Amino acid sequence: MDLYPLQFKPIFKECLWGGTKLKDVLHKPIPGEHTGESWELSGLPGAVSEVANGVLAGTSLQVLLTKAGEKLLGQRVVERFGSNFPILIKFIDAQQDLSIQVHPNDVLAQKRHNCMGKTEMWYVMDANPGAKLMVGFRKNVTKEVYSKGMEEGTLLNLLQYEEVAEGDTFFIPSGTIHAIGAGVLLAEIQQTSDITYRVFDFNRKDKEGNFRKLHTALAVEALNYTLNNECRVTYSHSKDRVNEMVDCSYFKTNFLDLTQNMVQDVSERDAFAIYICVDGQAVITNNWGSTSITKGETVLVAAASHKVTIATQGAKLLEVSY
Repeated sequence: MDLYPLQFKPIFKECLWGGTKLKDVLHKPIPGEHTGESWELSGLPGAVSEVANGVLAGTSLQVLLTKAGEKLLGQRVVERFGSNFPILIKFIDAQQDLSIQVHPNDVLAQKRHNCMGKTEMWYVMDANPGAKLMVGFRKNVTKEVYSKGMEEGTLLNLLQYEEVAEGDTFFIPSGTIHAIGAGVLLAEIQQTSDITYRVFDFNRKDKEGNFRKLHTALAVEALNYTLNNECRVTYSHSKDRVNEMVDCSYFKTNFLDLTQNMVQDVSERDAFAIYICVDGQAVITNNWGSTSITKGETVLVAAASHKVTIATQGAKLLEVSY
């Protein structure tokens, strides 16, 4: 199987809080006026991506993993995750504030849901003036202080607010209370998991007039109550080189601000790579072929690639690997 650089059909999610920036900024063919998410690369059961380009168009990611798992993922990735794709890539448009929420770690998620937990990172692609993210607590709190805040309706006073602009990046370990604020469009890189504990939803109702379900009791044991001032990621913006952003046990992400072609020797990496174009355009080439990408598009490059050539006159890319 020739594993040229693969693009996938976006999976759109209509959301109470979604808007139209996926269309207006990223030029995606969204289905409605409240499209909150575009899943760009997913192996999550029930939402498995399909190839959009080349002779493999229409082939599901799961079929690729079954037929060419080690060639696509890399031996060390297969040893840890088997035939499961370990990373989920999304674009998220928050026209309204998302709910205040938390994700469990692997241990708690396995115990409760028989799945992986959810650690994630965000790269802001567009933000209205004054737009904010809610990330962690303002200070160390206890379960009792948190519970009192929930009971008295003062939870929002306990949270840390971060005003953001394009390029701002945040790492959100499992257990961190968080929410994306209104006016933010971002790229999300996360573990393959869809477990979310919603703790506060601003007393909103859905289109049927019902309050959305909260997971207050489940969240209590999942939360990290300590102050975390390291969620905002500081990284180099040096041009035409690999700038490390995040390196955790679930994914590694680098920032590439390219003004000219770059050739990467990946023969020793033994892992797939994902390139997310956050500005400009580029052509990605490996052993088996080439694929062009522009802002808001994502490409998957197989682990068996010997080298990757990125041809561009100007592009900003997130390079995600394991």
